[in-house]
Amino acid sequence: MNTLVITRRAPSGLPVDDWLERSRLLLATWYRRARQRSQLAELGAQQLRDIGISREQAMAEAAKPFWRE
Repeated sequence: MNTLVITRRAPSGLPVDDWLERSRLLLATWYRRARQRSQLAELGAQQLRDIGISREQAMAEAAKPFWRE
C-alpha cells in the first residue's frame, strides 16, 4: 500500500511549522530589542555609569531600529 505524504511549505521553502516558529522567534527578538532600547534611553547618569556606557553611547543604541543588531 502506498501512502502519499503532503508537506505544506511556506514561501521560503521551509515546512510551515518551521517557518512559523522562526517567524515567532524573530518577532519576539524584535520586541525584546525595542523594549530594551527604550529602557536604555530612560536610564539616569548614575545607572549608565554603573553599566559603563556614556549617555551618547546609550542614545546611539536607543536610536537604532528594532530590526538592527
